[in-house]
Amino acid sequence: MVAHHVVVIGVGSIGERHTRCFQATGRAAVSIVEFKTTLAEEISRRYGVPAHADLDAALAHRPTIAVVATPAPLHVAQATKLVEAGVHVLIEKPLSTSIEGVERLTALAAERGTKVGVAYVLRSYPVLASMRQAVQSGRFGTPRQITMLCGQHFPTYRPAYREIYYANRAAGGGAIQDALTHMVNLGEWLVGPVDRLVADADHLVLPGVEVEDTVHLVTRQGSVMGNYALNQHQAPNETIISVNCDQGTVRCELHNNRWLWLTKPGDPWQEEPFGTAERDTAFITQANQFLDAVEGKGLILCPLEEGIQTLKVNLATLASVENKSWMTI
Repeated sequence: MVAHHVVVIGVGSIGERHTRCFQATGRAAVSIVEFKTTLAEEISRRYGVPAHADLDAALAHRPTIAVVATPAPLHVAQATKLVEAGVHVLIEKPLSTSIEGVERLTALAAERGTKVGVAYVLRSYPVLASMRQAVQSGRFGTPRQITMLCGQHFPTYRPAYREIYYANRAAGGGAIQDALTHMVNLGEWLVGPVDRLVADADHLVLPGVEVEDTVHLVTRQGSVMGNYALNQHQAPNETIISVNCDQGTVRCELHNNRWLWLTKPGDPWQEEPFGTAERDTAFITQANQFLDAVEGKGLILCPLEEGIQTLKVNLATLASVENKSWMTI
């Protein structure tokens, strides 16, 4: 018998994935909320789950957990309503497109004792968790610099980008809020929060939209210097994360699902391979981790406070691009 009733709110591509992956845990009965009737019927039929037209109708069935996968400007208000009803909430990234309402949500979650997390799924990749453990163990000394290079060809890998939220910055679109936010959150998880930043961004290549498709971000994360470069138009689908410590370098090739290290100049790289990873695997892991946290058997991998920190970095990055200046978080 399943222990939880999970309602997924919004079943676009990411909401559908959450529906499928919470089902795959075998620990939850899943229902959905979707106001688009045709889409609701399609997902309901595909996964054999009940569909509700709105949040109030779903709450009448007393869910224990909700996944908020609607456009980012709706996240905080919907999460607040869910917490008021005593529901634990996993919120898709980014947490929001503004800081409005997050203080009340934080206070309410503490008052009600509900779990609230932000779904930065890179934290659920075993290869990245292993790399992080190695860095934070002190095995390679003190982190001094972090660099990330990330890119993919959106017309190939995200062909619907023109028709979804991505095309509208106010809806959470553009490279900064859509993709760079993943990398920043990962960098903060690896070496600590961003204190200061300066950024440049532009729309260079991607057809059919006007939002930025290329970003360069320079950060200070305590004593660590950071550099993040991302685009959404290059041919290779690659992500490379390097942490230079004072006693060695650690590098993850996420597209090859492996991390490597090197401690002596001239030596060959040493490798930690993790085999082939299906994309759903990390989302199923994320679902299980959140269920564990609700059951008191583990911690939320990206708690609300850390999601708020990354939101502040998102907003500061947008402001830096606009103002052409350094920003303090």
